[in-house]
Amino acid sequence: MTKQPGSSAAAESDRSARAADAAPETTDAVGATATGGQEATVGQQDATAGPVDATAGPVDTTDGPTDTTDGTRVGSPADPQGGTAPALAPATPVLALLALGWLAAMLWSTREVINSAAAGLTAISLSAFALPGVISAALVAGAGFALFGVDLLARRGSDRVTLRFLAAIGTGLLVGLAAAFAINLTYADDTTTNVIAATTAAAATIGGAIAGARSGPVVGAVVAAALGTLIFVVAFSRARDPLFDLFGSGDTQESLLSAAKWVSRTESLLAGLVAGLLAFGYLTLARRRAARLEASAPAPRWPAYLLAGAGPGLLLIVAEVIIRVGGRSLLDLAGALSEADAVAQTSLGTSRIDNAIWVLFVGALTAMIAFGRTLGPAADDDEPAEATPTR
Repeated sequence: MTKQPGSSAAAESDRSARAADAAPETTDAVGATATGGQEATVGQQDATAGPVDATAGPVDTTDGPTDTTDGTRVGSPADPQGGTAPALAPATPVLALLALGWLAAMLWSTREVINSAAAGLTAISLSAFALPGVISAALVAGAGFALFGVDLLARRGSDRVTLRFLAAIGTGLLVGLAAAFAINLTYADDTTTNVIAATTAAAATIGGAIAGARSGPVVGAVVAAALGTLIFVVAFSRARDPLFDLFGSGDTQESLLSAAKWVSRTESLLAGLVAGLLAFGYLTLARRRAARLEASAPAPRWPAYLLAGAGPGLLLIVAEVIIRVGGRSLLDLAGALSEADAVAQTSLGTSRIDNAIWVLFVGALTAMIAFGRTLGPAADDDEPAEATPTR
């Protein structure tokens, strides 16, 4: 049967031919559609990843500080060990130089006083009188120089507790050995000189051990306040004679003792004020420095100010223990010279202890009051909280 145009067979044949011709095009279209869908999906993924990268910013592959979940910056100067290292004390090189300079000045002054003595017995008495000043200076110098050493160690990333403590003791021992060598080299070679040298070395080593504490700013505040207190006490000696007249010193022994007591109390009170203000000022400097380097660095709380203000008095008490243990033989020699010398040594020892206690409490109270004045008013808990708007 022939296929006539317009017949049903011809129509079916034409439809079959058109379907066969359209099949490859349909297949190509489907393939193109699938490919386009994949490209569109990839494009959507790229478009999605684009804003994330733009929000995160360029990736820094250097070893610089990175933020942690608690807001601190790992490797920053305020936190070089990712939250495990203590805060660093400011101006440690200046403290170390000043403390070493003060120790050198006290050693030179003691040498001049001993060499000016006309007789050996007088030299022993003068050595006993000068020993407390040398020991206090050695204690502060050992702590100040050791603090500088452990600060350098912490900046290099090595701040283990044991390593820090051993480095602090070693640095203090180095200062003590240098001071002992200078004493044996410049002083007269006798038993008195050996006692002063050995006790000075011990004091510097103990001071270095104190600097091994992890609270660097607090140790720095104690060193700065103690150094300022020692300088103030020496400078105050020029005002003792006018104060004796002011407090009614006369020709009687009773008036002399009463005036001496008031002069000593005035000196201790002013020394405690100096210690507390210097400790507060140093911790304030440390807090501002830490906030400048790291905004999220925690500020020192009131126990730090309390300990820093009391620190100079505690160092004076430690110095007195060192004097009575290490310098016992020298004090006994000076007290055996005469009855008056024995009374003088006993009176001076009691006066040093009283002065240390006054400096301890007045310094702590002054630092706490100064810190309290920097605190703002407490938040009122009775105020209603602001309502959070709901969508």
